[in-house]
Amino acid sequence: MFTAHEYELLDFGHGRKLERFGTVVLDRPCPVADGVKFARPELWNEAGARFEISCGKSSRAERFKSERGRWIISSEMAATWMIRHHKIRLELKLTPFGHVGVFPEQAENWDWIGAQTSGMRLRVLNLFAYTGGSTLSAAAQGAEVTHVDAARNVVTWARRNATLSGLSPAPIRWIADDAFKFARRELKRGQQYDAVILDPPSYGHGSRGEPWKLDNHLPEILSMCRELTGSQPRFLLLTCHAPSYHSRRLAECLITAGFAQRVGQVEMGKLSLCAVGGRRLNAGVFARMSVN
Repeated sequence: MFTAHEYELLDFGHGRKLERFGTVVLDRPCPVADGVKFARPELWNEAGARFEISCGKSSRAERFKSERGRWIISSEMAATWMIRHHKIRLELKLTPFGHVGVFPEQAENWDWIGAQTSGMRLRVLNLFAYTGGSTLSAAAQGAEVTHVDAARNVVTWARRNATLSGLSPAPIRWIADDAFKFARRELKRGQQYDAVILDPPSYGHGSRGEPWKLDNHLPEILSMCRELTGSQPRFLLLTCHAPSYHSRRLAECLITAGFAQRVGQVEMGKLSLCAVGGRRLNAGVFARMSVN
């Protein structure tokens, strides 16, 4: 997990969350906080920037589906800043989509990845790899990582994070490509990996506009990952943020793909963030398994 000095969820409610990344406090939309009251309303004036979704749709549920928006900046801040998680340094910045370059609920999984790769030279495939938190957690322990994300600018961002973390010399392949097509080509090349990490979106597009829908494509990409690991990965981590997917459903996806024979072989649970005061905010689910 992040230390409180690096990240804190200060409060959430009324469809929004208030977070502090280092010294920067941000107010952003949060669908799962809809219908919940603020616990500490006095803190919300501390936000240095607030993200508003640019959408003319009428319902709140529809507005949350919008991608682009605008930041309303109320106090001076740097164009970029950094936070740290153990050895990893991450560059953050305000993006037109309301993101900043890190999903802090994943920090617990980064710790788990670090434990799985410690002392072993594993070949790890990281699909939908974003700005590199999982990649760098594995690389810091000596793993060879293939980092795949469809957005070229995001892969460049991840490479900057590697440099900031002192991991430029690490054996990381940086691939800007559609994850689905890349996995298929790796099969044709006869490539093999020891472990796989996947954090697929609910929907999206590949590097050339290829559509991705979780319900349609997750079973097939998991099947390809099973072949790429010879059906016996040292570890596998699957995370998901789609409301229709609970952790047991993710575990069942792994069973159907041939990674496990029963649910009991898969560790599963919720991704969450703990706010100041103890309230928890749901932030997705995970299913993972390991031979360790």
